[in-house]
Amino acid sequence: MPTPRELETKFWKALKSDMTVMLGVDGVENRHARPMTAQVEEERSPIWFFTARDSELVKNLRNGAHADATFASKGHDLFATIHGSIALDTDRAAIERLWNPFVAAWFRGGKDDPNLALLRFDAERAEIWLDEYSLIAGVKMLLGADPKKDYQDKVAEVNLT
Repeated sequence: MPTPRELETKFWKALKSDMTVMLGVDGVENRHARPMTAQVEEERSPIWFFTARDSELVKNLRNGAHADATFASKGHDLFATIHGSIALDTDRAAIERLWNPFVAAWFRGGKDDPNLALLRFDAERAEIWLDEYSLIAGVKMLLGADPKKDYQDKVAEVNLT
C-alpha cells in the first residue's frame, strides 16, 4: 500500500513521461478543458505549457486564475486531478530551458515567434489514484467481489506546494 508521498512521486514521474493533461481555467470558455502538453522540471511544480498567444485561453486568461488539470497515464495505471493557479509567464530563461523539438514544430518563428506564449501552472494540490490492478479488480467484480476494497489505499490527496 503506497504512502501519499509515494503516490506523489509516481504522479510526477508519470506526468514527466506522458505529458498530456486536460486543462480547464476559471473564466475561460466556461472552464472548457483542452488537451495541453505539460512541461515538468525536477518532478515538482510549476507545470509549464507552451501555447499560442492568439488562443482563446490566452486572450481570456486572468493571471492567477484558478485552473484544474486532469491526467491519465498512458498505461491507465495512474490518474490525477491537479488544482492550482495559472498565469502568462514571460521568463525568457524558462522558455530557453523548456524549448524542445515538439514545441518548435508549433512555432515557425522559433523561440522568438510573436505568437508564442508560456503559461505557468502553480500546482497546489492533487488527488491521485493508483490503479495497478484494474484487470484483477475486473475479474473480482465479475465474481461478485467489491472492487472498492482494492482501491481504498491507493488514493491520496497530496499538497504540491
